[in-house]
Amino acid sequence: MTNRGALAARDRLILLVITVVELVVFLDTTVLNVALPSIGAGLGLDEAGLGWVTNAYLLAFGGFMLLGGRAGDLLGPRRVFASGLVVFTAASALAGFAATPAVLIGARALQGLGAAVVISAQLALLATTFTGPAVRNRAFGVWSAMAAAGAAIGTAVGGPLTDLFGWPSIFLINLPVGVLALTFVRVLPPDPARSDRAAGRLDVPGAITGTAALLIIGYAIGALGDESTRALAAALLGTGLALLACFVLIEARSSHPLMPLRLFTFRQVSGSAVVNALVGAAHVPTFALLALYLQNTQHYSPTESGLAVLPVAVVNIVVSRTLIPYALDRLGAWRVLAAGLGLQALAMAWFARLPEHATYLIDVLPGTILLGIGLPAAFVGVTTPAVTSVGKADAGIAAGIVNTAQRVGSGLGVTTVLLLAELVAQRSTAPHAYRAGLNLAFAVAAALAAIGAVLTVALLRTSPAPVAEPEPENPATAHD
Repeated sequence: MTNRGALAARDRLILLVITVVELVVFLDTTVLNVALPSIGAGLGLDEAGLGWVTNAYLLAFGGFMLLGGRAGDLLGPRRVFASGLVVFTAASALAGFAATPAVLIGARALQGLGAAVVISAQLALLATTFTGPAVRNRAFGVWSAMAAAGAAIGTAVGGPLTDLFGWPSIFLINLPVGVLALTFVRVLPPDPARSDRAAGRLDVPGAITGTAALLIIGYAIGALGDESTRALAAALLGTGLALLACFVLIEARSSHPLMPLRLFTFRQVSGSAVVNALVGAAHVPTFALLALYLQNTQHYSPTESGLAVLPVAVVNIVVSRTLIPYALDRLGAWRVLAAGLGLQALAMAWFARLPEHATYLIDVLPGTILLGIGLPAAFVGVTTPAVTSVGKADAGIAAGIVNTAQRVGSGLGVTTVLLLAELVAQRSTAPHAYRAGLNLAFAVAAALAAIGAVLTVALLRTSPAPVAEPEPENPATAHD
């Protein structure tokens, strides 16, 4: 009994370390939003420069996911998790003390690199630590709560931190969390024995072309929304797509590919990637649209606007600890995912009817509650099938594929949906055109979530057969 209790306590500590870091990493995707005016005033940045403060993190986050996932598989997820956490924490300190725009933008890119490595490694750690169906469902439920809550909490705390302590505090708050998590890294499951030449099996040509392709495509997608950079963006988009094609050819011929193409034969991996792109494209623009609606039509302050979406975080934490594990046990991941996307579609459709003069309790709060239930269901439902349908040796790269898809979908969604809202507002002469543009953008986000729900049923309904673990490599016969 004592041993079982000790094991349970250690597993809880492992889950705590992983999910607290998860919360901070996803918080950093949105905590910056309300602090941008203060950063611009403090460092003399115009709107284009401020856009790079945000995009440097998001582009690096998405661009290095595959590399982080494969590095975890080859070098061990605990080692890679710790390394990524060191980079993320050091970069947060650099950002907090940045005195020039170049230093801040560079620090944000390093934060994104660290975040990409950490996220891929921690999903592999969860999959290999919590192997029983019930404990695995609970673990991924808690993980999904932290991931889904991060964006909402970041929006909520960014305003008060900036108002009380100045913009550097939104980065420096990461330091105690990072240092404390590093002191507990040894409680994580030890890495399996690896060949001394494991690092030599990392697909360097694939890493260079794949990462460069995603970074260039990500930048091009963001630049398409600005008329002054649209021509350059189109050229860069073509370059990025050409590099992506080269990456696929390299992976098809490599003996140790960064992204094994055989993984896409698993419906749970390829289907999860497609659906997760829609998860990102639907929910990430929604937070930006809510901030624009609340601040520009209802005249909320940044702090008030952030607190208005806090129910999303509160509800999803409660739901993830109670309802999600129960639903996973009885309904399966694909049904939970479909339901989560359906609830998101309802929430965004609710926001699509927001009036010019809203009452928070009647017009805004119901949508935030629906979103708070739907987000964690979608996060855990789309991640669990991919990570658990492959062998342990591929868990990291499977996580990288699925999360890269969400980052790419987020970039496409933010650019497309916000550009649509702007075009409607600019070209319409009708009263309240700005609010009408936001309403239409919410409706598009709702449609994306609904399409994701339909594709979930079409692509992920069949449960995969258990995957046999690959035979351990014999060092005497290995060819590195």
